[in-house]
Amino acid sequence: MKVLPFKIPKAERDILIVQEDRGRTFYEQLHQHEEIQLSYVVSGKGTFIVGDAICDFQPNDVLLFGSHIPHVLKSEVSTNQDSYMISLFFTHDSFGAHFFDLPKLQNVQQLLKDASFGVKFHEHQAELQPMFEAIIHQKAIKRFATFFDILSILTTSEYETVSSFINQKKYTDDEGKRMSAVFEFVMNHFDQKIVLDEVATIANMTPNAFCKYFKQRTNKTFFKFLTEVRIENACKFLTNPSQLSVAEIAYSCGFFNVSNFNRKFKEIKGVTPTRFRKKLL
Repeated sequence: MKVLPFKIPKAERDILIVQEDRGRTFYEQLHQHEEIQLSYVVSGKGTFIVGDAICDFQPNDVLLFGSHIPHVLKSEVSTNQDSYMISLFFTHDSFGAHFFDLPKLQNVQQLLKDASFGVKFHEHQAELQPMFEAIIHQKAIKRFATFFDILSILTTSEYETVSSFINQKKYTDDEGKRMSAVFEFVMNHFDQKIVLDEVATIANMTPNAFCKYFKQRTNKTFFKFLTEVRIENACKFLTNPSQLSVAEIAYSCGFFNVSNFNRKFKEIKGVTPTRFRKKLL
């Protein structure tokens, strides 16, 4: 299976693809596809990366990724719960070359435009869940009706575009495999000491060349990316009822200096780890 581009399995005449992903983890390699992806996370939690953003996902999240936008979803395998996601795939031309250009679909046009930066919705999950579950078993006309009902709800929902930068240059297969290997290594080893030479070797590049290459494609330095992955995982510990101390969380996420952890956390989240925990709990 090629990492990039990733082909969505479909029958020749399919214009709206419904896919269920079940298991210990989702497809956690960096990938992109022509189809726009609209997903409802039924169960499981973890981290997703799109553009220059690193975010968490959890049950009842609704996510939207635009056409040819590289993204990765990595489930937390430390939990006993399997991951389950229902996804709808379609293209700008699925329903006709200019269908989404119709004046009455202006709200949908804006939503699909924002999808280029990755979208996370914050409302109507309780209303959307039975619709996503029903569409799996529906036939063509009923399936289309449910799909447009879902779109109609989403256009009235509060949402955020999660990324501020998307590299418009499409990855080649080799570039995709290289970036995927780097992302996978960081997401699996963020709790350990990571040095530049080691990551550059994984990318099969010199350290200087890798640093330039990574920043061109993510709009951030590699070590900023690494820090953000660590902070995002620290947030999960801070919301966990186990109540590990801030120092324990810092060491569990690859920070070997608590003061540095506190400083970096506040830079990224705007509050200290202690304040972050109090606000949530």
